[in-house]
Amino acid sequence: MTDVAHWVVVALFVLLLAAAAGVDVVRRKIPNWSVGGLILTSAVAWVAGVSAVPWLSGLAAGLLALVSAYGLYHFGMVGAGDVKLLAAAALFVGLGHLWQLAALTALAGGIIAVGFLVARPRRVMRGLTARGRAENTSRGIPYGLAIAIGALATALTIEGFLPHALV
Repeated sequence: MTDVAHWVVVALFVLLLAAAAGVDVVRRKIPNWSVGGLILTSAVAWVAGVSAVPWLSGLAAGLLALVSAYGLYHFGMVGAGDVKLLAAAALFVGLGHLWQLAALTALAGGIIAVGFLVARPRRVMRGLTARGRAENTSRGIPYGLAIAIGALATALTIEGFLPHALV
């Protein structure tokens, strides 16, 4: 039964991240239900004993990510949904891997930004003068996609994230 619960947690983690990233790419909004689903999934994983990180480490990482990313939100560099999604993803990686989540998210975000620059150079250059928002609209870079990539890549490196039957 534990392996089934573990697979359900992993599947929900991946699906909720994919949903958040997909909606962010299309609408530049991260739905609260995806963030809430990640928070609930992490709590269920801790209670069921299938989490790869201890609950205290996960909560501390989530709080640290929330407080740190709030600064980016305060200065208009990311949206509130990005902050919430990063904090929810941090619940799954814990303090020991929080630096990796931040680094891989930044790397993914940089690659996405370069892709946007290559695809639409004028629009991106105008966006640089508008705090990341091209033409003062809400059509900035979908950082939810970068967060999802960083979170998934980080989680896959954590021993115990995947059930033992696969490893």
